[in-house]
Amino acid sequence: MTIPLLLSIVLHLGIVVVLFAGFKFAPSIPEAMEVQLDAPINEELEPNEVEPVEKIVEAATVDKSKITERAEEIRAERKRQEDELKALEQRAAEAKKRREAEQQRQRELEKQQKLERERLAKEKERALREQKEAEKKAAAAEERRRKEEEAAKKAEAERKRLEEQRKREEEERKRKEAEAKAKAERERQLQEELERERQQRAAARKRQVQSEVGKYTSLIRQTIQRQLITDPSMRGKECRVNIRLASSGFVISVTVLKGDPSVCQAAQNAVLKAGTLPVSDDPEVFAELKDINLTVQPEF
Repeated sequence: MTIPLLLSIVLHLGIVVVLFAGFKFAPSIPEAMEVQLDAPINEELEPNEVEPVEKIVEAATVDKSKITERAEEIRAERKRQEDELKALEQRAAEAKKRREAEQQRQRELEKQQKLERERLAKEKERALREQKEAEKKAAAAEERRRKEEEAAKKAEAERKRLEEQRKREEEERKRKEAEAKAKAERERQLQEELERERQQRAAARKRQVQSEVGKYTSLIRQTIQRQLITDPSMRGKECRVNIRLASSGFVISVTVLKGDPSVCQAAQNAVLKAGTLPVSDDPEVFAELKDINLTVQPEF
């Protein structure tokens, strides 16, 4: 609370006390003197004695009016004092309200000032933190820029080295490609020649195998004919059978495919009776004979 405000409150309180004391000790209103105007006149008085009585009445009337006037003045004064007291009390209440409002305003102002100080402190702290962060980021950015420049220089040097290496490799590639092309051409010609020779050998081998297959097929058929039991009813008839052989010529199975039943039965018995049929030791020839279909015709 400020000093001027305290002085104002003390002054108002002093005024209230003085007015209250003046009101308390003000002279009371004098009572009006009662005069009986109709009192009987004393007959013993002389005629010239009547005048004083009238003067007394007149004086009493004057005093009563003065008393009434004074009483009105006192009542007016009292009312004025009461009004002033009420006004003082009202001003004191208003002053109290203003004082309380001022105190509240001061408290709010102090609170706002405190909050403002706290806000400023936080702003300052945040600004310092942001400044440090910015300085840190700037340092990091500078370090990153320096590293990027070094990396760019290294990358450029590496690019030039790789470019030179690429040129050398491209020249070497072209040289090797030319050599490879020439070599491939020679290889192609050689392969064509070898392929012609292989085909020739394969054709010769095929003819040889087929010749051997025909020879052993004829031997197998002769063996079956030697074991075939025939009768005149089989003349002009035939049977087709499938024979599966082991590498030794042993008959693994004989299956009738189609033909005259009597010829087929006789052919099947003849194969089983032979037991082993002639085969070649040549794997390619045997491959053609190990699962062979033959047509058997009785010979007379």
